[in-house]
Amino acid sequence: MARDYYGLLGVAKNATDQEIKRAYRKLARELHPDVNPDEAAQAKFKDVSAAYEVLSDPEKRRIVDMGGDPLESAGAGGAGFSGAGFGGLGDVFEAFFGGMSGAGGGQRKPRGRVQPGADSLLRTRLSLAECAVGVTKHLTVDTAILCDNCHGAGTNGNSKPVRCETCGGAGEVQSVQRSFLGQVLTSRPCPTCRGAGETIPDPCHKCGGDGRVRARREIAAPIPAGVANGMRVRLAAQGEVGPGGGHAGDLYVEIVEQPHDVFVRDGDDLHCTIRVPMVDAALGTTVVIDTILDGPTELTIAPGTQPNEVSVLRGHGMPRLRSGARGDLIAHLDIVVPTKLDGKQTELLRKYKGLRERDRAEVMTAQSEHNSGLFARLRASFSGR
Repeated sequence: MARDYYGLLGVAKNATDQEIKRAYRKLARELHPDVNPDEAAQAKFKDVSAAYEVLSDPEKRRIVDMGGDPLESAGAGGAGFSGAGFGGLGDVFEAFFGGMSGAGGGQRKPRGRVQPGADSLLRTRLSLAECAVGVTKHLTVDTAILCDNCHGAGTNGNSKPVRCETCGGAGEVQSVQRSFLGQVLTSRPCPTCRGAGETIPDPCHKCGGDGRVRARREIAAPIPAGVANGMRVRLAAQGEVGPGGGHAGDLYVEIVEQPHDVFVRDGDDLHCTIRVPMVDAALGTTVVIDTILDGPTELTIAPGTQPNEVSVLRGHGMPRLRSGARGDLIAHLDIVVPTKLDGKQTELLRKYKGLRERDRAEVMTAQSEHNSGLFARLRASFSGR
């Protein structure tokens, strides 16, 4: 009678390949001789390994589903640990370590001597005005460039690269190590050709066979209007030339925006503070602001302006990147109350006070029209502690 291979793994007859594999891994962790020295467990491990060998092979599984026993018909008996009967060694290894390197995964191709170059990064300082109008910065860059002697070939004269004798052109070397699971095949990049699969017997005298040399050069970097601190401008193919003359990477220019004496930037908006004398706040006045892009511009302060109010010049801020729109210029009004008055000034203010007898100091309630905003700010301030 044919053995119940599905029953040995504890799976149904319609189990998927993944379900069969998971069941085998679970049993292998429990029954492997190096984990469980019990003789009964070792015998069961042989049966489980044989079951996995059969059910993981589509042709053998078809024979089982037809009522036959592919191992018995092949004269393999109990399969055991040698030959095809232990074809699941890779999966035993994977059950314990999550994978197996070497022949099971196929040999990698040599990476080749020509490789793409790395990206480069440099920083440049810009004033707020330069960020606003855009500018072309002339920068000094120290990168790898194509060797002008061999033009990236890395060889001297008409000589040519040859296949690496150490790895035979494979780009990697393999070694066999013994473990409790048997022999494990591992691969690593060839130390002679460093994975390229070929060597240069007669290298270029200028670049030493690398196909590139380091050089300092000047480039013009166009910086668009509207850039901000921390942004990066990409200059395609201006970075490092790759080994063997490979395609150059990109150069990124990072913006370092310098602080301004008057304006503070918030995205596309500009903020400034204007000190307004008490009388000008009461009567109203006009202030001229030397803006970044529009030059001297008048800002009207309305009569009766209160402390902490703001006045906005629409469209007088920074340009939006890749857009014709602009942010706003927001002026924060700091009302200045005089601290020292001479006799005449004091007398005039007393006369003014006499004309406005309704104006007097008083404690405001939360429902007061002019105090609701302040009261809300006070509540928020104390509740946040």
